[in-house]
Amino acid sequence: MIWAPVAHAQGGPSILRDAETEAMFADMSAGIVKAAGLNPRDVRIVLINDPSINAFVVAGQAVYIHSGLIQAADNANEVQGVIAHEVGHIADGHVISGEAAMKPAMKMTLLSMVLGLAAVAAGAGAAGMGIMGLGQSAAMGNYLAFNRVQESTADASGMRYLTTAGISGRGMLSFFKKLQQQEYRYRGEIDPFMQTHPLSGERIANLTADIQAAPSFANKSDPALEERFKRVKAKLAGYVLAPEDTLKLYPASDQSIYAHYARAYAYHKGGYPDKADAEAAALVVADPRDPYFQEIVGQILLEAGKPQAAIGPLRAATNGSRTNPLIATTLGHALIATENKANLPEAIRVLRVATQRDDDNVWAWMQLGTAYEQSGDEARAALATAERASMMGDQRTAVASARYALANIPANTPDWIRAQDIAMTSGDAVADAKKKKR
Repeated sequence: MIWAPVAHAQGGPSILRDAETEAMFADMSAGIVKAAGLNPRDVRIVLINDPSINAFVVAGQAVYIHSGLIQAADNANEVQGVIAHEVGHIADGHVISGEAAMKPAMKMTLLSMVLGLAAVAAGAGAAGMGIMGLGQSAAMGNYLAFNRVQESTADASGMRYLTTAGISGRGMLSFFKKLQQQEYRYRGEIDPFMQTHPLSGERIANLTADIQAAPSFANKSDPALEERFKRVKAKLAGYVLAPEDTLKLYPASDQSIYAHYARAYAYHKGGYPDKADAEAAALVVADPRDPYFQEIVGQILLEAGKPQAAIGPLRAATNGSRTNPLIATTLGHALIATENKANLPEAIRVLRVATQRDDDNVWAWMQLGTAYEQSGDEARAALATAERASMMGDQRTAVASARYALANIPANTPDWIRAQDIAMTSGDAVADAKKKKR
């Protein structure tokens, strides 16, 4: 799948999933994650479709990176510096401690409101409002101060992980300098005590000596990784930017691989199929064995309403990527879209592998359910629906579909056992929801 937007939150930005990008993230972060004492298989780098320059962590072991950060970065090493900082938050348990820090701040806010309202009730309106304002300001100040300490700690941890992994911290410093340039636009308007992060100048000052003294500082970034970053940055530009903006960055005179990549997406997005086909064809000519080049050819054909023509390149991309689940899902979709029942067995086969390797891919489960339904296997179509509904939080649908699957799939088979698991866990979730409503 070239770029698969996945709903992140209603009305909010979406998650972008791309096989080549996720493979790059996994490789560029593996050494950092290991240095932090974590398992690379457990830590995911997730791309968010948001033009702002930002990255963050939430509960679990996932680092979320905005598409705007990739566009702002000059090289892979800068992105590694950002990832190292965010991994520092995960390894140091900052999400949990941050939630704990919110409790005293909330208590202080509530106490100031109680005292302020009491003063208002006693006739001291101005004094009461002042008490509430001071209490809320103090609570916010304490929490922000705590947050800035966490950010400084994550900086130090990230620097340590880079050093341990043998990766230069040069990119971390250069990216902070980019942020510092942005801060200069608001010079005189920024209150350093009301920020969630230390100012970039302070972070640079705290880190520079240690980063430059690290034995890895002089290490050069992996040329192959930097090449992969340029490709990903170009294809991302083609997807998220307006076509005219992409063509300014990568004009027709630029015959590099990156430019062909970016223009293929831009022309496809802008509704110029012939030009998109030509740019994708140029990529395949450059390297016929590259699975990601085959993928873009197949994706363009599929979205142009030519699923039969798309099967060949998508099959080559799937095989060349060792059945990458995102690419395999696109192949499965193309096979189904031909409306030829002879293609359904292959669609089911590749989609089953895709869901086994990437079991939280809602789109893959939807396609697998469609393939089962069109082949007449209603029971397993129901199981696929149960999987998808469970992931989306629709526990009632998950329970009903799982129970139907249980009643119609041979007992004690792997699919039957999975349906039983969903029926039990989703049933418990429905029961808990009912108790909370009482």
